[in-house]
Amino acid sequence: MSALPKTGVELAAAIRAGELSATEATQATLTRIEQHNPGLGAFTDITAERALREAAEVDRRRARGSEPGPLAGVPYAVKNLYDIEGMTTLAGSKINRDDPPAREDATLISRLKQAGAILCGGLNMGEYAYDFTGENAHVGPSRNPHNPAHMTGGSSGGSGAAVGANLVPLALGSDTNGSIRVPASLCGIFGLKPTFGRLSRAGSFAFCPSLDHLGPLARSVADLAASYDAMQGPDIRDPVCQKRLPETTAEQLGQGADGLRIAVAGGYFRQQGTPQAFAAVERVARTLGVDTEAELPEAGRARAAAYLITNAESSNLHLDRLRARAADYDPDVRDRMLAGALLPADWYLQAQRFRRWYQHEVLRVFRRHDVLIAPATPMTAPPIGQRTMTLEGQEMLVRPHLGLYTQPISFIGLPVVVVPVQTPGELPIGVQIIAAPWREEHALRVAAQLEAEGFTAPEAALD
Repeated sequence: MSALPKTGVELAAAIRAGELSATEATQATLTRIEQHNPGLGAFTDITAERALREAAEVDRRRARGSEPGPLAGVPYAVKNLYDIEGMTTLAGSKINRDDPPAREDATLISRLKQAGAILCGGLNMGEYAYDFTGENAHVGPSRNPHNPAHMTGGSSGGSGAAVGANLVPLALGSDTNGSIRVPASLCGIFGLKPTFGRLSRAGSFAFCPSLDHLGPLARSVADLAASYDAMQGPDIRDPVCQKRLPETTAEQLGQGADGLRIAVAGGYFRQQGTPQAFAAVERVARTLGVDTEAELPEAGRARAAAYLITNAESSNLHLDRLRARAADYDPDVRDRMLAGALLPADWYLQAQRFRRWYQHEVLRVFRRHDVLIAPATPMTAPPIGQRTMTLEGQEMLVRPHLGLYTQPISFIGLPVVVVPVQTPGELPIGVQIIAAPWREEHALRVAAQLEAEGFTAPEAALD
């Protein structure tokens, strides 16, 4: 058969029109995964039998004249912290391999299945999501599809690699401090971190419950919006999932940035980056005709508070494992969690008090602006194994600091879309399109306009 359509939305339209079957599309996808995954380390599990069963069901529904779903036949994969029925939820760890298989799918997997999408497997990730590099001590790193000697970013590194290499048009990740946005930036794809509480987290392995988000990564804004629309809705299994009516963001993409008040984030977001990061922001601002700047007050302190909350909550969740199986952790993860277990309680409480103040102050900024533009990462993808980087003359560790621009945003749960920026001869880098709470459609509309202006996911040069 000829090559599949470039986007999931286009593929679903072709399947719905009878131009090809879901089974044909799924088999072609599985063949591509089998061919290229060994060099990328994106998948840890390939659910070929399940994928073909789901595809056959989509084809049967269409043959009967039934509605096959808005994502009919669209292949996707999920970070391996999502529950997949009948499989053990690894969360990137060695320890979880001893757990029993999941009894049911995570809520977001169930909703994508209802929409007709086809699950093709579980994806590599940093252990227990405590990572910004995409390197896993147990199964090896996920590799950047644009240069396999370089990082994907993490912790949703397999998600970034799988979508960046076009093994699947769509993947699900998680984002606590930047784990969707960092891989999206380094792998040259689109990523959506929704508002905290917008998408259900039920059936996922928690990292830091008061900061965890789930969301999609994709090669097009249309695929982001379509998958986001399919996954929305309240869920009693997740106590923070809000009872809000689902949006139909996919229908709003054509409006572009018209009528939106957009500004470039200044202050903290003008510091500590490389020239490539700042040039990417300038290109986006110039394309949108934006010359206004806004500053998020105390963003640096927000990042510090996010560190404390993340460290304290994640360590508390892992105390029993740390006591019983400390030697089975990635040493970098283990040491950070042991440190978190020793944090004074009043530090954590003060960080949460600051969080409330910071949220109030940032909402004041969004009274004047609908969307803010900021770097997604301070640099393009470092080589795998690089431990330190130098930013503005200061040497710092790569693993915790690739998310220095993302942490102050997820700290208060703002929705963000990452848009890829490509410069010839260089690795891609992303820009954050940040909106006010519950206004995902604003960020998606701006991203769609940028995509139409040429900010697209570059093709990977795979062997």
